Amino acid sequence: MLAQMETMQYLYPKLGIEKYESYLKEMVPHNYTQIAVFDNETCLGITGCWSSTKLWSGKYLEIDNFVVHPDHRSKGIGKLLTDFVEQKAIDLGCTNIVLDAYTTNFTAHRFYYNQGFGPKGFHFVKILDEEGLT
Repeated sequence: MLAQMETMQYLYPKLGIEKYESYLKEMVPHNYTQIAVFDNETCLGITGCWSSTKLWSGKYLEIDNFVVHPDHRSKGIGKLLTDFVEQKAIDLGCTNIVLDAYTTNFTAHRFYYNQGFGPKGFHFVKILDEEGLT
């Protein structure tokens, strides 16, 4: 996962290797994994995901940190990733797939709508440490 730091930085430019490694050490034991699309050694797109259980839905899969290399956008890479994640969710017996997209990221909204996702509610956030955000 650390080898894909450069691709992840397209989404999180302030993310440094130490913080990335530290976060992964906390996340991986909680079912976090990454799925990537490569062309030879070049990472074209990557997404994190993890599964868990909630009372309202039972088992679910959450897409997290979804990024496609800017030079390879609109080439079907995102669809490859979401199709793979959907099959993974089915194989795990999940009832649904969830994700967050920033309210101002209209390109992502259009993409996710086209992949069959729709808003179910609001994800409320109360920032406690602005400096700690990536």
